[in-house]
Amino acid sequence: MSRNNLTQDHSAAWVIQTWASFILAISTTTIGILYLPVDGWIKAFMGMGLTFTVGSTISLTKTQRDLHERNKLVSRVDEAKVEKLLSEHN
Repeated sequence: MSRNNLTQDHSAAWVIQTWASFILAISTTTIGILYLPVDGWIKAFMGMGLTFTVGSTISLTKTQRDLHERNKLVSRVDEAKVEKLLSEHN
């Protein structure tokens, strides 16, 4: 039985756009923090918050991707079981 390849590759343009967006967002926020008219401690606190936010976002996206990949694997295993039952039935 032929199996369709259901993977979706991202285009180079999409990858460049996502990296550019990420770099732009981090850069502008960092510059905004640096030019705040406040004490150094407040800037450090804001920078620490930005760092933890970025780290949490990366962890969240990795977790979501892992869950999606796991669901695809479970679906493939279930599909294989159904195909085996159908082939034994015929």
